[in-house]
Amino acid sequence: MSHAFRLASYNLRKCVGLDRRRAPFRSLEVINSIGADIVALQEADRRLGKRPAALPHELIKSYSGFTPLDLDDTGVSLGWHGNAILVRDGLQVGDIQRLTLPGLEPRGAVIAQIGPLRLVAVHLGLIRRYRLKQMSAVLAALATLPDLPTVITGDFNEWSPARGMEPLQNHFTIHAPGLSFHAARPVAALDRFAISKQVHLKTAGVIGGDQANRASDHLPVWADVEVR
Repeated sequence: MSHAFRLASYNLRKCVGLDRRRAPFRSLEVINSIGADIVALQEADRRLGKRPAALPHELIKSYSGFTPLDLDDTGVSLGWHGNAILVRDGLQVGDIQRLTLPGLEPRGAVIAQIGPLRLVAVHLGLIRRYRLKQMSAVLAALATLPDLPTVITGDFNEWSPARGMEPLQNHFTIHAPGLSFHAARPVAALDRFAISKQVHLKTAGVIGGDQANRASDHLPVWADVEVR
């Protein structure tokens, strides 16, 4: 038996668009346009203070068919180190783990079982040597869990198409759907999917258009997969 999912990843830039307006509803409209079942978000919370949600829970509940995973321990945030996961209503959610990743900057990852799929949502650091350590930390956490079809997705912050993903390459197929940064003039494929052998990638792409081009400095990426 197989299950089909559309996965997406989107760096919201705290819902601040290229016009410098903070517009959460615009960000949510872009998310809704993807038609995804599961969406990994980065920079879903503001950076300062208690890190209140940039994309409010109430807005998601009222204007989308998604439920955000409960990742917050402050009472005001949407995610963990800015990483949030939206799940289409009706999908069953199992175990959730939050990881603190090594590096100079505070970084984290989220591991969640959603139906038959394990999704890992990441936003890796700006310096490659720390990104490599962060990927190794994710692999170490996954090694303690039962073997499941797994996709790691998010903003990997890696500009090179050939280097910088070495810790994952022995375990996953790395796929960059296209140039997703900078939204005004895309030149880099920072947003990617790392896909385990039990997951079949059917097709993938980048969401463009007027709203997506203005809503953040990243464009959303998506992947249609089949979980065997």
